[in-house]
Amino acid sequence: MLTIGKLGAEAGVKVPTVRYYEQIGLLPKAERSAGNQRLYGRKALERLAFIRHARDLGFTLEAIRDLLSLSDRPDQSCAAADAIAKAQLAEVESRLARLMSLKAELERMVVQCAGGRIADCRVIEVLGDHSLCATDHRHPEGEHIA
Repeated sequence: MLTIGKLGAEAGVKVPTVRYYEQIGLLPKAERSAGNQRLYGRKALERLAFIRHARDLGFTLEAIRDLLSLSDRPDQSCAAADAIAKAQLAEVESRLARLMSLKAELERMVVQCAGGRIADCRVIEVLGDHSLCATDHRHPEGEHIA
């Protein structure tokens, strides 16, 4: 049995994150020692490693919940898991396209900068007026790319 600290260390997850995953039901409630310390078995470690890897790949907590539910029923078709992964791939491809657009715009701003005074700085000018950009690189909901 692993304490919460050892579980987190083995899975590469901080203790508050382990507690959070337990609180929202991604991890089952831990057994407790006589001293009321959380204790986790190998299955909890495997599940936490799954969650960590899925988060590293950018899956949302809801998608991870769905994937975990599917993994708990190994005899089912993997079509639902494939659909979740394809949706994540589409999101990554969309994010990459936005990042490439941002890269191109930043390169254009830097190239056009004459290196003179701030009053004549193309970087400052373009940042102050989005209409001067070559492309509309804004995130669909106005959020910035993480």
